Amino acid sequence: MNLLHRPVRMHIASVGVSKFCFLFSLAFCGLLLLLLPTLQPPARQVDLPQPRPQIRPTQVGLVHHTRVPAVSVHAGETDLATGLNGSSAGQGGSTETEVTRNDKRGLDSKRSQENGVLSGGKIGGGLSGSKSHDPLELKDIFIAVKTTRKYHKSRLELLIQTWVSQAKEQTYMFTDGEDKELRMRTGANIINTNCSAAHTRQALCCKMSVEYDKFIESQKKWFCHVDDDNYVILPSLLRMLSSYHHSQDVYLGRPSLDHPIEAAERVKSDGSVSVKFWFATGGAGFCISRGLALKMSPWASLGNFISTAEKIRLPDDCTIGYIIEALLEVTLTHTPLFHSHLESLQKLPTDSVLEQVTLSYGGFENRRNVVSIVGAFSLAEDPTRFKTVHCLLYPDTDWCPKVKPRHKN
Repeated sequence: MNLLHRPVRMHIASVGVSKFCFLFSLAFCGLLLLLLPTLQPPARQVDLPQPRPQIRPTQVGLVHHTRVPAVSVHAGETDLATGLNGSSAGQGGSTETEVTRNDKRGLDSKRSQENGVLSGGKIGGGLSGSKSHDPLELKDIFIAVKTTRKYHKSRLELLIQTWVSQAKEQTYMFTDGEDKELRMRTGANIINTNCSAAHTRQALCCKMSVEYDKFIESQKKWFCHVDDDNYVILPSLLRMLSSYHHSQDVYLGRPSLDHPIEAAERVKSDGSVSVKFWFATGGAGFCISRGLALKMSPWASLGNFISTAEKIRLPDDCTIGYIIEALLEVTLTHTPLFHSHLESLQKLPTDSVLEQVTLSYGGFENRRNVVSIVGAFSLAEDPTRFKTVHCLLYPDTDWCPKVKPRHKN
């Protein structure tokens, strides 16, 4: 009987040992899990990214003040307008948070005092002695001369003989008729706009539209427009533009009025809204940076300039001012270095004539309205005084009279 029960007892004992080992293993594993975090080496501290310091845009010596960009909020995202003078166009359904007008006036007033800007518009010549912010060469400037077929002989040939000869590759004559003979004889860049030869608003805007598109195609840094009765003093132009940067919003010129112009901005058939803005007269010339010219594209490129002009029913130079000041909210930088035939040119100090950017001369009604400057040519020989100015600037020109050296007694 005892022999029969012995295997049963041994089996029960082995089962008990197995259960004990199993429970002991579970307890040991649990203990290891509890002790595992304490057995690991201490983790290194990770350097968290530090917030970037807020960098204020540095003043680059521009005479024109900068506008504060608006902050637009679209679907929970904040979109800051880029650039010192950039303006953001609002989109439908967006909420705009703008600096109040009083804050803008205070900021503009402070910057005006810092930059020597006079009241009644920004005044600047770009010759304040500041270091160059945009190293320029003549090849960086697109100079557009507006003319008409009937003035090719009396006006255009004088320009080609004088200042254009120093910037032939950078100067483009925008006219309304073919002149292959003049093109072949002088090598000048003459562009037939196929616009009307009439001196009307539509014809003038048609030519300006072509000027703008050609400049955009050129990839040059600056667009400068002058008329066919302007002499451009290239060293002064280069020096003035070098005081600014072509990527910023720069609109340089001289107003023909002492107050902003007021125009009726037509809004479909609902009536019109009055708008005021400054503009630089095309008769004296003006310059626009490439950065600003690109922003003008929606209202100026591919024929849009003509439709924009029709909206306010004003000529080409006024339309330029309307797009820049009224639509883009970029202020004209007034400069006294541009001159048209509408001024009293004889009052310009003789010793400052060669420091100007553009000069002009009187028309049929006032032929004596020219700069007072003495040179090798008499007034009868050089009624515009352009040849005299040119020979003072470039005395080595082959047709300039050579000054004979004085013999000592």
